[in-house]
Amino acid sequence: FDCSGFVMYVYAQIGISLPHYSGAQQQLGTPVAMNALLPGDLVFRGFPAYHVGIYVGSGMVIHSPHTGAVVSYQSVSGWTSAVRL
Repeated sequence: FDCSGFVMYVYAQIGISLPHYSGAQQQLGTPVAMNALLPGDLVFRGFPAYHVGIYVGSGMVIHSPHTGAVVSYQSVSGWTSAVRL
């Protein structure tokens, strides 16, 4: 997966259709402050976004670093914006 494809796939599993581009995903839902994140919120780097992941709680994000890479967890530190679907 690339990052937006991973997010698109995960949300499709619960019946939510998302576009396959992080910048378009950033325009959906309701903006959320980075200190008010809940599991399931989409988190982004850049504006327009060049990378997207899913906040999973406890200060961690799951994301696909790039196509062909292993999906992994990392700290939410450094992610710059978020939306709640």
